[in-house]
Amino acid sequence: MKSVVLLTLFVLVLGAGSSAQMAQIPLAEIPGVPVKPQVKFAQLANGITLEYAEQGDPSGIPVIFLHGYSDSWRSFELNLPFLPSSIHAFSLSQRGHGNSDKPKQGYSTKDFADDLAAFMDKLKIKKAIIVGHSMGSSNARQFALSHPSRTMGLVVIGSLASFKNNPTITELEGLVAKLEEPVDSDFIHAFQRSTIIRPIPEEYYATIVKESEKLPVYVWKGVTHGWKDADLAERLSHLRIPVLILWGEKDNFAPGADQFLLNNTLRNSKLEIYRGTGHALHWEEPQRFSDDLIEFVNRVKK
Repeated sequence: MKSVVLLTLFVLVLGAGSSAQMAQIPLAEIPGVPVKPQVKFAQLANGITLEYAEQGDPSGIPVIFLHGYSDSWRSFELNLPFLPSSIHAFSLSQRGHGNSDKPKQGYSTKDFADDLAAFMDKLKIKKAIIVGHSMGSSNARQFALSHPSRTMGLVVIGSLASFKNNPTITELEGLVAKLEEPVDSDFIHAFQRSTIIRPIPEEYYATIVKESEKLPVYVWKGVTHGWKDADLAERLSHLRIPVLILWGEKDNFAPGADQFLLNNTLRNSKLEIYRGTGHALHWEEPQRFSDDLIEFVNRVKK
């Protein structure tokens, strides 16, 4: 991956603009959208309160969704309508994001994973399938390493094996380091557009931008500082749980080499490549992603 990729994307967006990622699909044209899950709040034993959306049969198999950098529970809003009631879905806004608490510090993968364990304790979820996108995939992997007996399976989307020696991530960290309050909306638009290749519903695009605007500068910076401990690839070889690795071939953030490394390291994994999609493939192909997830859940249940 060339180091100029992200910077070029930012220049295009901040300059003349790039229409390739702009959403032209009315939200109503996607079957079952908008979904109306129950949005709730859980106060954890560590004092953090998390926002989350819940749907499905309480007796169904628990599936917990972890969003990417600057997103919220709404990162999976396009996918929830496609899930059967037999999946008891929980989509979290992780600390610092959405309407969850935003402490001044504590944004390492271990902090996020500890929150997930505390969330499961609060809701009396003994074990679950964990689904993570980008940053959320690193947090999901950390949770699986820390709590293997509570992890039924993992689904990782746009996952980075390492945040080091990745030119695009290095450029993003440099841009974030220069942010001041209030965060420039042009930066947020540029960042979100760089994660997608195919058009997504314009109403939904506006939603994810609004969610990103909820992050104060210290959260933007705290998350990038927390990435330093997210290189978990070598430790993953100890895991025996089933893992589904999903990757868009035009992903500007997570290299293809990382996906093959993860697939070769994990003992019980499967890699699926989405042709012509970007980093946020679950936004670009919501039904296909949901179908792949359902198939995985059904396999884990057997």
